[in-house]
Amino acid sequence: MEFDKDLAARQEARTLAKQAQEARRQLAGMDQARLDAVVEAAAAAFAREARALAELAVKETGFGNVPDKITKNRFAAETVAKAIRGMKTVGILNKDEKARLWEIAVPVGVIAAIVPSTNPTSTVCYKTLIALKTGSAIVFSPHPKAAGCTREAARILAEAAEQAGAPKGAVSCLSIPALAGCQELMAAPQVRLILATGGPGMVKAAYSSGKPAIGVGAGNGPAYIHHSADVAKAMECILRSKTFDNGTVCASEQSIVVEKPLEGQVLEEGRRLGFYFMDSREAGRLGKLLFRPTGGLDPRIVGRTALELAEMAGFSVPPQTRILVAREQEAGPTRPYTMEKLCPVLALFVMDSEDAVLEKSMEVLTYEGSGHTFAIHAREERVIRRFAEKIPVSRFLVNTPAALGGIGATTGLFPALTLGCGAVGGSSSSNNISPMDLINIRRVAWGTRTEEAAPPEPKAADSQLVELLTEKILERLG
Repeated sequence: MEFDKDLAARQEARTLAKQAQEARRQLAGMDQARLDAVVEAAAAAFAREARALAELAVKETGFGNVPDKITKNRFAAETVAKAIRGMKTVGILNKDEKARLWEIAVPVGVIAAIVPSTNPTSTVCYKTLIALKTGSAIVFSPHPKAAGCTREAARILAEAAEQAGAPKGAVSCLSIPALAGCQELMAAPQVRLILATGGPGMVKAAYSSGKPAIGVGAGNGPAYIHHSADVAKAMECILRSKTFDNGTVCASEQSIVVEKPLEGQVLEEGRRLGFYFMDSREAGRLGKLLFRPTGGLDPRIVGRTALELAEMAGFSVPPQTRILVAREQEAGPTRPYTMEKLCPVLALFVMDSEDAVLEKSMEVLTYEGSGHTFAIHAREERVIRRFAEKIPVSRFLVNTPAALGGIGATTGLFPALTLGCGAVGGSSSSNNISPMDLINIRRVAWGTRTEEAAPPEPKAADSQLVELLTEKILERLG
């Protein structure tokens, strides 16, 4: 019975939360070196299984492709591990002898982690490493469509961590992929933070749980190709980004915006690279498949190739087609191509001026995607600075594939698979979430100065003068 499944899911969530709390107490006794050894062991074990987990994820979900999922898994295991190697996250972080102030890292405690179906294994590794780095325990809630591969990823990491000295329960995963279990986990008294990566409904639930939460918003980033750009290189960047794991990275470009004089060159370079610019009939057919009548993205199109999408929509494209492009003019609920599309599909806006490009980019992001990501391809620092000061995003990427630049693979951003959108995007953080987002800072402060004296009471003569001036002002006003 469904009711029995829900009860079992809730009970499992309570059990794992209690185990995680006990593990957290034991992790508190481990110094930085011991925690780092656990992190390295977990990362190495996951890296060895990168291919097998990628194959399992694609087989179970049908999203993306194996080569890019291997890249994601190795990114989570190797690039993230390298970035946090040597990072101080335990004990005294800083001593300011002049101010007589110490800063001590305090782990947040037990973390409830929501995992998306688009990145069901790499996200588990990434979140595990940044949690263990701080001495926090973590419990995963898998997406029902990806429960098997997420559980397997968590098992590999948990076993490796325990063999390296971590307590049992430091890493765990719900085995029953039910909403009731996820809700119970988020509400568990042992949980101190929710780390939510997933759809808007789940992220909203995390923020509505009454617990501190770090969530993400929708990605819907435009890519502006300025007339000073290397257009061929810009289009190659967009191709690499938008086809990476068949468009399932939320930081990937969702539209291209250009000025009218550049349109011909963009079309020419695009066709050379496998961009297919749909006519209005084809765009209409595909547009009907992208979203459900209720407004949510149709999961049948997520992570599919351009060839598969065209076939589903009932029209033919050349066999070398990599990305489908629809011309657009406005953004809004009746314009499906101006929303986040987790597949190799783009909108194309052709504008009359740089000012119009800025206005259109703001319009698109205001409708969906505020706080997430924007990409620009330009050589002129003037235009880069102008747009960077106006565009409401947390990641403003210059001359790089947005999907890879946004997660920190091709930029100096922290390598992460949870990308905060800041207050403008409804998120509690604008960071690429790192271990430093999973600690609190305890400040130890010595007294260094005496209490400042209160200002003297006004003299009677001063009070009389104030009253007299007030009367004069009121007389003039009257």
